[in-house]
Amino acid sequence: MPAPQAMRSRIVALVEPVVSAAGYDLEEVAVNQAGRRTVVRVVVDTDGGITLDDIATVSKDVSTALDKTDSFGTGPYTLEVTSPGVDRPLTDPRHWRRNVGRLVTVRIGDRSVTARITAVDDQGVRLTDDKGERTATFTELGPGKVQVEFGRAKNDETEGGDR
Repeated sequence: MPAPQAMRSRIVALVEPVVSAAGYDLEEVAVNQAGRRTVVRVVVDTDGGITLDDIATVSKDVSTALDKTDSFGTGPYTLEVTSPGVDRPLTDPRHWRRNVGRLVTVRIGDRSVTARITAVDDQGVRLTDDKGERTATFTELGPGKVQVEFGRAKNDETEGGDR
């Protein structure tokens, strides 16, 4: 059995083109041992969000690709395909873009800010809070964390209308 990091690298190289060909972004691959079984966790996302049907399609495609290799030797493996959870840090521009309208907490320089993402472009993010609006470049931003809001009425203008 190959070392975990070497196995993960091989699986990423195998899975990434399959996920991309299906029209999704590969966000993460984790490979862990659970007894004699290898657990492969694949996290995928896309701009419009992931549905259960999307997960099923990607799971089938990835499983087919993995079954064609000897990545796991003769041992069994379990494949888990999922979407990123709300606790995933916002680090890439696409993460920020996919969360327009959501409340986030983020470090900008030496300050922690909780504000709503109101716009994202190629340079950075526009955030709005009770103190007003501010923009920050991606290089200024630390990882953002989406804040879960209960009972907030959906507003098509701030939520993007497609969630």
